[in-house]
Amino acid sequence: MENDKKAAKHKASMEKQKSNVDASIERADIERGLVLLLTGDGKGKSSSAFGMVIRSLGYDYKVGIVQFIKGQILSGEEIFIRDKHPEVEFYQMGTGFTWNTQDRESDIKAAEDTWAVAQKMLQDDSLHLVVLDEITYMLAYKYLDEDMIINAINNRPSEQTVVLTGRGGGKAIREAADTISEINDVKHAFRAGIKARKGVDF
Repeated sequence: MENDKKAAKHKASMEKQKSNVDASIERADIERGLVLLLTGDGKGKSSSAFGMVIRSLGYDYKVGIVQFIKGQILSGEEIFIRDKHPEVEFYQMGTGFTWNTQDRESDIKAAEDTWAVAQKMLQDDSLHLVVLDEITYMLAYKYLDEDMIINAINNRPSEQTVVLTGRGGGKAIREAADTISEINDVKHAFRAGIKARKGVDF
């Protein structure tokens, strides 16, 4: 008897949940590309973006990737994309992290050159997905003009989805985003003296 009550309660709960989900799906009738911002102090922003890259490639969509900041240390995602999916447009700023160069003028020049590549991708209607990895740092350090970036994102082809990653980014980029996900830094192995691990961290 008790099991029957639990089963009936569970069934009623799931029916209500299904009804709510179905209603939400029914209301979502706009078809267009999205702007997604993956931010926060936690680990996994770029990893999430590359998950969407794999998802798009699964449907044979064309993808473009621009990595700001990164580029001196080889990563698993770079190896995978370059070796297994050479059709993906993949560009890295190549200067490494800003605290490595310690040269603002050089970093700004590299950022501008990299943005020129990103801007072309944001004008290419054949690209289903464009990932601008770590671009928020370019705004935080004022290496690139905020209005220029927001305008390019807002004026991209209507079916193109853009994924932006990095900590912070400011109010304007949040307003431009359709979806914002924050990854919180609850605990990190590095603070316990554990080295970054190949295939997990890079």
